[in-house]
Amino acid sequence: MSSLFRSEEMCLVQLFFQTESAHNCISELGHLGLVQFKDVSNLCTACTVMLVSLEIIHHLGYLEKEMVKSNIEIAATKEKEMVPCARDVLELESTFEKLEQELREINRNHATLRQNLIELMDIDSLLRMTEDFFEEVLEINFSFFSFNFIILVCIHILNYFVAGVIKQERFPAFEKVLWRLFHGNFVLRHAEIQATEELQAVRGAVKKDVFIIFVQGDHVREKIRKVCEGFRASLYSCPKTLYERKQMSNSVMTQMEDLRMILRRTEEYRAGVLTRAAEHVQEWGSKVKKMKAIYYTLNLCNIDITQKLIVAEIWCPVSDLAVVQNALIKGSEQSGSSVTPVLNRIQTQQTPPTFNRTNTFTEGFQAIIDAYGVGTYQEINPAPCTIVTFPFLFAVMFGDCGHGLVMTLFAVWVISQVTDVVIGGRYIILLMGMFSIYTGLIYNDCFSKSFNIFGSSWCVRPMFHPHGPWQNETLHEYHHLQLNPSVPGVYSGDPYVFGIDPVWNIASNKLSFLNSFKMKMSVILGVSHMLFGVTLSLVNFVHFRKFQDIFLQFVPQLIFMLSLFGYLIFLILYKWCITLRSETAPSILLLFINMMLFDYQSEHVLLYGGQKGLQIFLVLTAVLMVPVLLLVKPFLIYRTRMKTRHQVSRAEQHCEPGVSMGDIFVYQAIHTVEFCLGCISNTASYLRLWALSLAHAELSEVLWRMVLQVGLKISSGMGSLMLVVLFAAFAVLTVTILLVMEGLSAFLHALRLHWVEFQNKFYEGSGYKFTPLSFDSLLKTQQ
Repeated sequence: MSSLFRSEEMCLVQLFFQTESAHNCISELGHLGLVQFKDVSNLCTACTVMLVSLEIIHHLGYLEKEMVKSNIEIAATKEKEMVPCARDVLELESTFEKLEQELREINRNHATLRQNLIELMDIDSLLRMTEDFFEEVLEINFSFFSFNFIILVCIHILNYFVAGVIKQERFPAFEKVLWRLFHGNFVLRHAEIQATEELQAVRGAVKKDVFIIFVQGDHVREKIRKVCEGFRASLYSCPKTLYERKQMSNSVMTQMEDLRMILRRTEEYRAGVLTRAAEHVQEWGSKVKKMKAIYYTLNLCNIDITQKLIVAEIWCPVSDLAVVQNALIKGSEQSGSSVTPVLNRIQTQQTPPTFNRTNTFTEGFQAIIDAYGVGTYQEINPAPCTIVTFPFLFAVMFGDCGHGLVMTLFAVWVISQVTDVVIGGRYIILLMGMFSIYTGLIYNDCFSKSFNIFGSSWCVRPMFHPHGPWQNETLHEYHHLQLNPSVPGVYSGDPYVFGIDPVWNIASNKLSFLNSFKMKMSVILGVSHMLFGVTLSLVNFVHFRKFQDIFLQFVPQLIFMLSLFGYLIFLILYKWCITLRSETAPSILLLFINMMLFDYQSEHVLLYGGQKGLQIFLVLTAVLMVPVLLLVKPFLIYRTRMKTRHQVSRAEQHCEPGVSMGDIFVYQAIHTVEFCLGCISNTASYLRLWALSLAHAELSEVLWRMVLQVGLKISSGMGSLMLVVLFAAFAVLTVTILLVMEGLSAFLHALRLHWVEFQNKFYEGSGYKFTPLSFDSLLKTQQ
């Protein structure tokens, strides 16, 4: 069978190559991406090189972080193959170390200059605010002053004041402490520093206040200084004369201008360093990641006593052995080695990894399967089948050709994009949209409306007199009228060409008809899907040469399902194909229940002659398959083990654990009960196809009637404007509720039907994934 339907045949290969060619050989294998290394190391190889690689990663991470912080765009890697060499380790490490040291020095200087600028700006604010305080004092008429204010003036004359800057959030607590310590024997003035754009850019969103405290005595002033230190307030000396304050203010302004110029030059120089580094950082990153992978792989290898030969064990596909050999020869030639690497295929009892080849189209579906469990080695791969069944079951629940068209156009837009943003499931969305268009045409449903492309098979005119019983007055007397197909001309006798007849869209019993149709369709699809899964188990048994399981597991399971649920499908199809009056037509559900209970009373209506005998035979056949599944295989296993036990020597018998008959029967009983009860529960589980399909159709109709139809009925002057608004609301609700929410719900339910109801019939999923050394995958996952 093609590798598309089954995992690749793998082999364990022992690899020998010289130490001087190891780097190039592993590099070529990394570009190839077809080899998985096993750990055969003795913990003595390449450890020191790995530490160097980790240090390089630290340096590179620092550079990238600084570029992101400075909004420096990282240039894309040039389109060329970059093969890392062994000497690149020391070169890159030296380059990264110099760049990091230079950037750290620049950042330290920049932070120091910035802090100095902040202090100068605080001093400037302090001087301006202090001058405002002093001018306010001098402008007030002393005739209105009290004795306390005269003391304040005296304190100012004696220059007993403390000035500084404090964070605004700390000022209330700071003021409260001062009042409690000095009981009001001081005068405090403060004002908020107005935040300019420059100040916010330098200092950030921190708010500060300028304060001046007038006190008496050096002892009190020292206490206030200690309180300021406790609240981390910055104290600055303020000259006592106006001339000195102005002179100091001019000096501060000059220093601020100098610092601004130096900061600009520093930032420009830092941006230049980062810009030059950004041109190569992605290339450096690729080299570092590749070297890290190479050194990690070298740590998995072993080295002989002479320190000249490296031994490795690899898993690789059998079909790619020649390609691997050529890659090793190429790597050996690049290193100048005179000895060609040797591949020795070895036999092993170990279970190989599972490798399923995928492409851009199939990788999304393979990811759905692997999310349930990586397939056991060489068992059938359900991913190719899922390409058809998954979007189809989704579309059965989502079926609306209008919604499917929107989904398809979205998927086509995503696929056509050439940007770096790639959605892994874009082809899944595309197929779900296309299948939804198909099922929407089957349901004849497009945004809750139907098409009349081929003309309805039903006609109303023959129901009127003289051909039929209706009169013109009949239309006014009855709200609901029923078409009688027995009246000539009412029903053409031929069904609608494709899908459901559009006449059902205006029928009052539309919901009842669709309810019955979709429920039976769900049963047919569900049982067919499960039978397909059971059939795939036959392919596994043949491939693994488990012929005993074919007769003791596959055949009984198939007979059990066909006898009960296959017959249920036959009843549904047979009832669709014959003509019955609705009053006397038997219920399929009641027929099936009576069949299981052997309830055949005289008043029960049957579909065909001989139905009773056939149904009894089918139920008995299904019941007889249960002991076959439960007992035959355990007895054969037990007998085989007992024969083997008698053939071994008496000494070996004491060492061999006893054969537990109970364990064998319990194991088989669990699987038998799981299958038999699972057939019933899984069939019921497929009814979600019916439930979600009806829910989607009803929600679509509700949106049409309550939103868009309302706008179409408005005939006033504002009707056009209201129609635009309501259409926008209809579009938003359609996308959010019907496409996104309902689409996600249908996706999850389709996922469950495949994982639980379908795959448990044949898929073990107990393998482990093939994880080769691949530079392409490494660069994609670590971007």
